[in-house]
Amino acid sequence: MDYLMGIDIGTSGTKTVLFRTDGSVVSSKTAEYPLYQPHNGWAEQDPDDWWQAVCSSVRGVIENSGIAAKEIKGIGFSGQMHGLVMLDRNGAVLRKSIIWCDQRTAKECREITEKVGAKRLIEITANPALTGFTASKILWVRNNEPEIYENCAHILLPKDYIRYKLTGDFATEVSDAGGMQLLDVPHRCWSDEVLDKLSIDKDLLAKVYESPEVTGVVTKEAAALTGLAAGTAVVGGAGDNAAAAVGTGTVEDGKAFTTIGTSGVVFAHTDKLSIDPKGRVHTFCCAVPGAWHVMGVTQAAGLSLKWFRDNFCHEEMETAQGMDVDPYYLMDKEAAKIPVGSDRLLYLPYLMGERTPHLDPDCRGVFFGLSAMHTKQHLLRAVMEGVTFSQRDSVEVLREMGVHIDTMLASGGGGSSPLWRQMLSDVFGCPVKTVVSKEGPALGAAILAGVGTGIYRSVQDGCRQVIKTNPPQNPQPENVARYEQYYKIYRKIYPALKDVYKDLAGLK
Repeated sequence: MDYLMGIDIGTSGTKTVLFRTDGSVVSSKTAEYPLYQPHNGWAEQDPDDWWQAVCSSVRGVIENSGIAAKEIKGIGFSGQMHGLVMLDRNGAVLRKSIIWCDQRTAKECREITEKVGAKRLIEITANPALTGFTASKILWVRNNEPEIYENCAHILLPKDYIRYKLTGDFATEVSDAGGMQLLDVPHRCWSDEVLDKLSIDKDLLAKVYESPEVTGVVTKEAAALTGLAAGTAVVGGAGDNAAAAVGTGTVEDGKAFTTIGTSGVVFAHTDKLSIDPKGRVHTFCCAVPGAWHVMGVTQAAGLSLKWFRDNFCHEEMETAQGMDVDPYYLMDKEAAKIPVGSDRLLYLPYLMGERTPHLDPDCRGVFFGLSAMHTKQHLLRAVMEGVTFSQRDSVEVLREMGVHIDTMLASGGGGSSPLWRQMLSDVFGCPVKTVVSKEGPALGAAILAGVGTGIYRSVQDGCRQVIKTNPPQNPQPENVARYEQYYKIYRKIYPALKDVYKDLAGLK
């Protein structure tokens, strides 16, 4: 029998999953590692921690499965995006990786915008200069640690460092490379113009592949450390969201998924390149060759509900512990008692500023319409509805760009809530489904490995064979009409407060 392996190199840990070719799980193992924060706003990880986690989790999965390593036909990666890994000429790591959530590079973002031009940067890289992206991190090292930059011979992304350790090859793929802000996203290759304007040597960068392409094979040295068979094919893989798209079957026009985790993402597939000139949403190459994805981000989606739980739901948390259930289960029951619109109470989920559609670090959370009749249950439902309206903002930007959505998949912690899924269906005006498999990015990476090794004819074919969905929750017409009224008011609140947010942020 043939098997496929997906390795998901995340921020808190690496999850390795062995799959049968029908997508069913044979064995899974997760290995965690630390996050280093030497200064406020900084975030770093040690690439060797990732490698040790990969070695231990891969060994564990193979041992637990009882299969022969040679039966694993291909390996795919999913990885946290944007992290900077710098190697010297001998392949040794020069410093800890500056990862995606690091915020030290505001000055370098201004430098990039000035050198490339704001409009031109979006035309080439499909995104404005952001602190999370890799290019600003490269400039930060050059500006602040010139001796390290001088000794740098190779620049890699987190999952591509693991690829190098497994195969000895310096390679990346389009979905992850698109998050470096050095890729010509429309043409799926490194941008000579951006590299020239930023004075970054193209030879530092890895060769770019499409996500399902074979980029190398496991070496004898790596086989000895991991238990894999030498010569096993390794494909490009994908950045975490692009891999999750494959793992949920979001690989064709009309399909999208919503993730309600700490942050929230609305992610849509598009066969036709579409870039928002205002930079409100991200456009990246997706894991399907010749196609792209567009994604909007709500900074504090699940975080809003967690904030409410931690500050106002101690009673529910104690009761849940006694019942051995999740506190969010009880919170759902409470919110369901309140009518659509929370009796004219609206919530703006801007606890951490906002990304889509406002690009405003100064905006903050708001309860609007609060009156003496409102209870804790009203506030709770308003939080859930406010996050849903915020994600509708992302959907509206995508529609404005010509990206069509007729089916939405829900994932993340919020996606497990039937009440929240119904809100999404009613507010978006389309069916909302969940995927049977919970493996998301690791499954997507394994499907890509199956395409690269000829088990599936294409990414779409692999998804059709493997991805199974649960019955949809459909929009309820009376709720759709009611929510539309509230959403129109919701959209008026931020513009009315925009200048006041600046005043508030300016206070000492």
